[in-house]
Amino acid sequence: MEQKLDHELVDEILRGNNQSFNQLVKRYQERIYWTARRIVNSHEDADDVVQNVFLKMYEGLKYFRGDSNLFTWLYRITVNDSLNLLRKKRFLQFIPYEEYFEDKMQTSESAHDKVIRQEYQTSLERAIEKLPPKQRAVFSMRYFNETPFEEMAKILKKSVGGTKANYFQAVKKISGMMRKELTG
Repeated sequence: MEQKLDHELVDEILRGNNQSFNQLVKRYQERIYWTARRIVNSHEDADDVVQNVFLKMYEGLKYFRGDSNLFTWLYRITVNDSLNLLRKKRFLQFIPYEEYFEDKMQTSESAHDKVIRQEYQTSLERAIEKLPPKQRAVFSMRYFNETPFEEMAKILKKSVGGTKANYFQAVKKISGMMRKELTG
């Protein structure tokens, strides 16, 4: 069976076909979850964001103009909802570096290497936690998702230059904090 394109599913949803809505949820649920999770650092909070995103999608589809692709629109909603949740909770933590890269790490590390890696990871986590929310979101999108600056700018409704500046400021702050912590 051939998969329908997003715009075809949106048209069907607008005509009252809830099965099409379920297809879009299944298509994007995991990507939305991990986007939120990397920003809010909590399974429960990420689940809340995912539910809000799909509720907003369902309620807002009639206003979706299609200027961007559907996932870009959902990604923007996810980032904004995640940042709003952080603001409300004043809870600035990040997904643990080790958890994100767990499957990519070598199992044959020496004890010394493991200690060094853990020290680095802890330092990185602390540095990311100290970033302002927007720099943290931009850093997360670029560092973990390799999101292009142009796409980040659309999602955050900022200029490409402003987005790049936020990212490079975040990198500079993280580098400085980590250098100070690891050498000091």
